Amino acid sequence: MRERLVEITRELVAHGKAGTIPLADDVARVPAQNYLDPARFALEIERVFKRLPLMLAMTAELPKPGDYKAMDAVGVPVVIVRGEDGQVRAFVNMCSHRGSQVVAAGRGNAKRFSCPYHAWTYALDGALSAIYREREFGAVDKSCLGLRALPTTERAGLVWVTLDPASTLDIDAFLAGYDECLALFGFANWHFFSSRVVEGPNWKIAYDGYMDFYHLPILHKSSFGPNMFSQALYHAWGPHQRVSAPSTTLGSKPETEWSDAALLAGVWTIFPHVSIAGFDGGGRGVMLSQLFPGDSPTKSYTVQNYLMERAPVGDEIAEANKQFAFLERVVRDEDYATGLKQQRALASGAKSHVLFGRNESGGQRFHRFLDALLETPDDRLETFLKAAAR
Repeated sequence: MRERLVEITRELVAHGKAGTIPLADDVARVPAQNYLDPARFALEIERVFKRLPLMLAMTAELPKPGDYKAMDAVGVPVVIVRGEDGQVRAFVNMCSHRGSQVVAAGRGNAKRFSCPYHAWTYALDGALSAIYREREFGAVDKSCLGLRALPTTERAGLVWVTLDPASTLDIDAFLAGYDECLALFGFANWHFFSSRVVEGPNWKIAYDGYMDFYHLPILHKSSFGPNMFSQALYHAWGPHQRVSAPSTTLGSKPETEWSDAALLAGVWTIFPHVSIAGFDGGGRGVMLSQLFPGDSPTKSYTVQNYLMERAPVGDEIAEANKQFAFLERVVRDEDYATGLKQQRALASGAKSHVLFGRNESGGQRFHRFLDALLETPDDRLETFLKAAAR
């Protein structure tokens, strides 16, 4: 897929020289109620977050057998673990006895999982291996009482989990080859540095910002600087989009000198809830943001993960911490603070629609795809995704 990224970079260079960007056919209008309506929000949870694969973990979080990550994903308790065989699996974090969560939220390493309520014990492959005082409990078939497995795929150093245990969705229909481009990062061998949580507005208000370069020199004039690019080119793989700026520097270099880092510049969004943006602070790194809807249409939270090409050493550790703290402040105090105000203004009903300009085709594409997805029944989902990937 390096060839595809070179092809895209040629396009960025050509637009950089010409001072242009591709434009959508027209300005798009999105109903303001799409960000506020409780019924639509409930449908988004069911038809987006609970039936599509979600990027819930990184290989760097689970490098060794026994490494696990337990978390809540839109109300579903999930535990992701690397087995003794090296395979990553995910389960509903729920004991087969009384439904207690078996693993406390967080990361760690374990040989097995023991429920804190009655000590029913599970192997790393999810099998029920022991029942406390089994003879007194009574006869049950342990082979039928393992943790409930969730469809899981590890690609390009990232782990996707589908929250519907019965899902048979073809992951390739969903990824549309995007994982092959992401593989050029080499995330499987990167270092997980740290993570933080930031609370924000409606998940779509937050996600709109990840695909928007138009605001960079305005909203971030006191942080990133007033000379940031505001033009963007969008390239799509099914529902996933890479947002890039026209290049005014690479055109002076031969293509053989285009580094992987240069080819991967920009913001990579993974539908429906992930953004990957590159930064330098203590060494090459990315902030990988996982955006989750909250418990109402007006709430969301984002897990910000700082992933580094290699573990920082010495003074680099302080620099990495400084960079990550800076990024947290920018998102919290500029992006999400603005989004929360935007949300309150939309709730006033003063405007019936918001606008996405011809220069914001990525946002237009996102909302068109989301609208179509919400109207797609389960038995047509895979066909819909395959058609979107063409």
